Amino acid sequence: MREFRIGKNDAGQRLDRFLGKAIPLLPASLAQKYIRLKRIKCNGARASREQKLCEGDLLQCYINDEFFETPSEENVYLTITTPKLRIVYEDDNIMLLDKPVGQVVHADEGEKVNTLVNHMLAYLYQKREWNPRKENAFTPALCNRIDRNTGGIVIAAKNAEALRILNDKIRDREIAKYYLCIALGSLQPPGGRIECFLRKDAQSNTVRVYHHPVPEGRSAVTLYKTLRTNGALSLLEVELLTGRTHQIRASFADLGHPLLGDGKYGSGAVNRKYGETHQALYSYRLRFDFPTDAGALSYLRGREFMVDEVPFQKKYFPGSVLTGTE
Repeated sequence: MREFRIGKNDAGQRLDRFLGKAIPLLPASLAQKYIRLKRIKCNGARASREQKLCEGDLLQCYINDEFFETPSEENVYLTITTPKLRIVYEDDNIMLLDKPVGQVVHADEGEKVNTLVNHMLAYLYQKREWNPRKENAFTPALCNRIDRNTGGIVIAAKNAEALRILNDKIRDREIAKYYLCIALGSLQPPGGRIECFLRKDAQSNTVRVYHHPVPEGRSAVTLYKTLRTNGALSLLEVELLTGRTHQIRASFADLGHPLLGDGKYGSGAVNRKYGETHQALYSYRLRFDFPTDAGALSYLRGREFMVDEVPFQKKYFPGSVLTGTE
């Protein structure tokens, strides 16, 4: 028999979902059977799969030891002795991390260790803010993703309550995200709203732009304004009202103004001329709007954060991106 004392980060979850995280080797069908047979109890009483767990609850699991063996996947964050993070903001609940161009947020076929999430976990583990041995099911997590060759702000949650709130706010579009990018040419009009439909091609890992609804197409809405231009290149601020794959890159390429350095949607000749191999795109600013209740994160309402520097902006358009001064 094993027992789990429900902590703050586990509270609020359904029992069956908690078991799926805390005992990953236990099949969901068998977990439901054990609940039905009262081999999994809550506070000594019969439990139901749908019941919400509360902080302080004691789960008693009368199941075979084989299901409690350590999963075979290695905890690679433990191999990172010196975490490398560019921290824009940090408090007890969240972190805002400035992901550099070239780093992946989660493991893929090309990189298993030096991911943004692994460096974050190593950082929190070494600060003793997170200890997986004291958690039943929760692991600090990233709330949004950015492509490998795009840099900028990624939001991380340190506890389960913050993760739930942030996921809700992102889904409900209560967090405003702004990007800087360099597009080829001079846009006319210099600012506006782009509305289209994007359909993903999984084989080529690209999206195609449509100006009418299509099967499997998803609506995409983008706001932009020109901050600076020299005719050949324009520095734009872009706000995403939807978050689709390659939304900014594909939308501006469709307008005839692809991003500088973009190997998928841009101009190879222009990219070679400037010596750019990564798209000039950076998630440089965000604001927590929170028009509705934000619970434990209400203190962030109205606060805005920005990275210290955007390399391509400094290279091609030095000076303040907000005032346009040289």
